[in-house]
Amino acid sequence: MAAPHPVTDRILRAVKRAHRCELDALATSLPELTWNQVFFEIDRLSRNGEVVVTFEPGGQYMIQLPEHKKTSSHHHTRH
Repeated sequence: MAAPHPVTDRILRAVKRAHRCELDALATSLPELTWNQVFFEIDRLSRNGEVVVTFEPGGQYMIQLPEHKKTSSHHHTRH
C-alpha cells in the first residue's frame, strides 16, 4: 500500500539522515517541495511529537527527531 503522506515521509527521511538540521537547509534539501509545504508539515509533526523544533541563537530553527534530543536514562541498580 502506498504511504498516506508522501510529504511526511520525505521530510522525516531527510531529518533522520541529518540527525539535526536547520529549517531552511531542510527545505532546500527537498527541492520537490515548497518551503511552505516543509514548514507546515514540520509544524504538524512538531505538534504530534514526531519532531522536535528548537529556536537557536541567531534566529535559526533546528529540527531533529525526538530520540536525538533525549539523554541517556539508564538506571543502575545495586543488589
